[in-house]
Amino acid sequence: MLKQRIIIYSKDIQQLTGKSDRASRTLLQKIRIKIGKGKTQAITIQEFCEYLGLSEEKVIQLLT
Repeated sequence: MLKQRIIIYSKDIQQLTGKSDRASRTLLQKIRIKIGKGKTQAITIQEFCEYLGLSEEKVIQLLT
């Protein structure tokens, strides 16, 4: 059975979008605010994809 992550980090966003570290952290914060999560709560790959309108399968493929 292949283990699959569900959390996305700013480094992942940098890799996917080419944004800087600061811009990636800002994007994560915007997503947290939009979906009503607190500062310490993690953002899932699914939530990230829904926010940006990306294919979850494609993002997971690029992160592995």
